[in-house]
Formats: sequence, structure tokens, C-alpha cells
Amino acid sequence: MTETAFYILLSLSEPRHGYGIIKHVEEITKGRLVLGSGTIYGTLKKMQRDYIVKVYADELRKTIYEISEIGKTLIRNEISRLKELHTNALMYEEEFE
Repeated sequence: MTETAFYILLSLSEPRHGYGIIKHVEEITKGRLVLGSGTIYGTLKKMQRDYIVKVYADELRKTIYEISEIGKTLIRNEISRLKELHTNALMYEEEFE
């Protein structure tokens, strides 16, 4: 899973519109990752096609997205993978100093 996809799904812990996702990702990465609107909407469109996210509400000029059950399974698996990666990185970190 790409970092962009990971943070989009992480941001959908509650339903959000595209701009809300952009701001949330910026906030939780402390500004390290700033997603452009083309990136966010392109990724959301693909995720919607793959049934990873779905439209929660379609308001005036704002589409609000939510994570699907498939998306929840994907993010849980990715979080587990990242935890393992983190544990292993800490275990071997000193060997590269």
C-alpha cells in the first residue's frame, strides 16, 4: 500500500470530504505529507472503484467519503505489517550506526 493510500484510509476513521482528508493528513504527519487535490481525488476514485471507500454523502460541491469493510480489513492488515516493520527496524537499528 502506498503512503498516500495509507493516510487516506487512516483519515477515514470518520467520514470526510477530500479537503478534510488533505488537511487531516497534513496535520497527522505534521506537514511532512501534503497531498494535492489531483492525487487525493485520483486515489479516492480508484479506491471507490475497488470498493475500498464509498460515498457517505453527496452534498453541494462536497462528496463525503467513508471507508468500506474491505477498506477496514486492508488498513488493519497494513497497520499490522507496519508494526512488524517497526519492531524489526528497532531490533537492527544499531547495526547501521
